[in-house]
Amino acid sequence: MFRQLTATLVIVVALTGAPLRALAHSSTSADLDAWAQRQMSLRSIPGMQIAVVKDGRIVHSGAYGLANLQTPVPVTEETVFSINSATKAFTGVEILRLVERGEMDLDAPVSTYLADLPQAWRPITVRQLLTHVSGLPDIITPDGGYVGRDRAGALSALADLPLRSAPGERFAYNQTNYMLLQWIVEQAQERPFETVLGEDAFRPLGMTHSGFGDSLDVIPGKADSYRYSRPTDGEAPRLQNVHELFPPFARAAAGINSSAPDLARWLIALQAGEILKPETLEALWTPGRFNDGKAGEWANGWVVVDRQDHPSVGMTGGGRSAFFVYPKDRVAVIILTNLAGASPEELVDSVATRFIPGMKLTGVAALQERLEAEGFDQAERVATELAARDGAGALSESDLNNWGYRLLSRGRVADALTLMKLIVSLYPQSGNAYDSLAEAYAKSGDRMRAVENYQRSLALDPDNTNAAEQLRLLGT
Repeated sequence: MFRQLTATLVIVVALTGAPLRALAHSSTSADLDAWAQRQMSLRSIPGMQIAVVKDGRIVHSGAYGLANLQTPVPVTEETVFSINSATKAFTGVEILRLVERGEMDLDAPVSTYLADLPQAWRPITVRQLLTHVSGLPDIITPDGGYVGRDRAGALSALADLPLRSAPGERFAYNQTNYMLLQWIVEQAQERPFETVLGEDAFRPLGMTHSGFGDSLDVIPGKADSYRYSRPTDGEAPRLQNVHELFPPFARAAAGINSSAPDLARWLIALQAGEILKPETLEALWTPGRFNDGKAGEWANGWVVVDRQDHPSVGMTGGGRSAFFVYPKDRVAVIILTNLAGASPEELVDSVATRFIPGMKLTGVAALQERLEAEGFDQAERVATELAARDGAGALSESDLNNWGYRLLSRGRVADALTLMKLIVSLYPQSGNAYDSLAEAYAKSGDRMRAVENYQRSLALDPDNTNAAEQLRLLGT
């Protein structure tokens, strides 16, 4: 389906794929350059930057492909990309800076810091906002817009809506959480959020290619953003421009534009203790917990990959940007692209293995590499082999589920369906696994099996409102 455009991108990558600056002049960097070009070809990514930090310095910085397909303009080391929701990692750091100064308690009710909130919102803690377990209704509308023209309008629009769940009970990714966190930072700092980061992070660290903005702003050196359309039956996907609006009252959730070298400078300073003390940094990267005591996958604005060997923390944004830190290994990887749906987070571990001695791909990253090479019809066999090698828990349900939804978003319904079946076989008591499988069946046009699996999900998890709503929409 992507043959013509892919061929064009392969030529472009071959012409412009050499890194602008590679500080590690070695076979590792040469291998990484070739690997990056292959991934761009496989995923039809127009432009990409990769930066790698090791032991406090940038050891690889590469720029590949095109920042703009219309002109065309090549990606350089100075090209700026939208990092979308990866902005939340910066917000988490700003909140922990307040904690470090004694001005904030993560487990205090949000009403301690913000007045005039709806009654049901007041007991929610700051930590529950950071980790997306607040249960709040979302400021994002079904069509991707925002309720209200400003913070007051958004609060008014949501005030009378019920909570989606009791605080601390369920994870639900939610932009309202970060709207409130931005408000907290602005009140404590007595400055707009954009000014706080500009004066406290970007300027002191020499991040000259970082700032805030969206599609309405003129941003020098910014790569255009693209996505593939979701085709109707019989149509091939088309590459389209992405137009995004990040209103000022919600820019702590998404709104930063930056380059991979700039983000590398920030991560170096963060790990070096220049921004937070070591004990505060550890708190920043500690996962939140549900009311039953179980740890979540989100820390304070960061996603945690909790594994015995080479654990990592990081953030992704817009399906096109990702940066992850491997604290024990003193390594960080940043991958920025201009294709929504590129999902560079799937590639970060592959880059890290080139710079962390003894690190091998495990879990979903290993499964992904194997299935892409051997075919998704080998999913059960490969999963069994990986479980025997790495342990039964290596393939986490949440990681598998996230990958499955990324496949669905790319239109790879058959592969997603195979993966969702695997998740159910690995986690047969999970209501969420059956919910996801039902959605894959619905996307494939198999209404009967979609209904059957939504019903199984609801039987295992009677509080699953999504399954109940989907069954209603399916006429059951």
